[in-house]
Amino acid sequence: MRIEGRDYRTIWLDGDGRSVHVIDQTALPHRLTTQRLSSAAEAARAIADMIVRGAPLIGVTGAYGLALAVAEDASDAAVEAAHAMLLATRPTASNLRWALDRSRAVVLAAQLSERRAAAYAEASAIAEEDVAACAAIGDHGAAIIKELAARNAGRRLNILTHCNAGWLATVDWGTALAPIYRAARAGVDLHIWVDETRPRNQGASLTAFELQAEGVPHTVIADNAGGHLMQHGLVDMCIVGSDRVTSAGDVCNKVGTYLKALAAHDNGVPFYAALPSSTIDWRISDGVKDIPIEQRSAREVTHIRGRAPGGDIVEVQLTPDGSPARNDAFDVTPARLVTGVITERGVCAASAQGLGLLYPDLAR
Repeated sequence: MRIEGRDYRTIWLDGDGRSVHVIDQTALPHRLTTQRLSSAAEAARAIADMIVRGAPLIGVTGAYGLALAVAEDASDAAVEAAHAMLLATRPTASNLRWALDRSRAVVLAAQLSERRAAAYAEASAIAEEDVAACAAIGDHGAAIIKELAARNAGRRLNILTHCNAGWLATVDWGTALAPIYRAARAGVDLHIWVDETRPRNQGASLTAFELQAEGVPHTVIADNAGGHLMQHGLVDMCIVGSDRVTSAGDVCNKVGTYLKALAAHDNGVPFYAALPSSTIDWRISDGVKDIPIEQRSAREVTHIRGRAPGGDIVEVQLTPDGSPARNDAFDVTPARLVTGVITERGVCAASAQGLGLLYPDLAR
């Protein structure tokens, strides 16, 4: 995507052919900075500390992290140790395991002297596939938006999104925001309701940053405002990303998504999830029962970061001293509340049958 006249991806290989650069998302929206990752441990830290975030980008970063490990030690034991370390960073996102398992298989199948080149080639391939998948998601989702706009000719279309599933969550384009970008560039008159997305505020900081850079009209709202807006006819469609989708169509996404889906269902608002096939976990069907929900630091709830009047980035405490906090990072929206799933292969029902028809080669 383009920011201030320059085209960016969220992750790219350095000119040395070894280290990797990423956009530091913890500094956004107030500063655009990058970090250089020179080891598997640094890649793991970038994932765990949310310097990079979003399921597809986490997967790509994991693949490059494995390549960095192989560059230091290409032995079977070192590959397995790096795989385990990187996998442990974020337990909910399906793309991380998918990318690591895929990269590990390629590396271990190669001769020892060829493993470094194989690891970097596979990481690069995963990154390029992500860009192509997100562009295709954008096209399929934009068709839905255009059809909805045609049925509401003469007025601006209002779309609500939760968390950040834009290009910052992928290598480029994004998942939930890709259809919005494609539709806006095609001339559809859009306005986006941006959930702030507590406690990390990815909507207020990252989604708003992206939409502003792209010139898409938007308004940041409190997380609990979505249902109210739907009751008053101010939301035409909801579209979210996902960190893991089950074979039966349950959608795991940033905590708070389930409540938006309930409100959308109660008010007759279509609710879509946009994601690449690497997000689908074909091994499980019951998302509430089987998807591990990451428990993050309580400090993310009790404290908040922002820009002070002088320009410094500061952290302040929100809660009384001694008040405990719980920080479930994700929740699961049952398939029955999801209007459809938008993938790189098209749009389908959120069901085993729907996903199976799109992915007969992957469905179990």
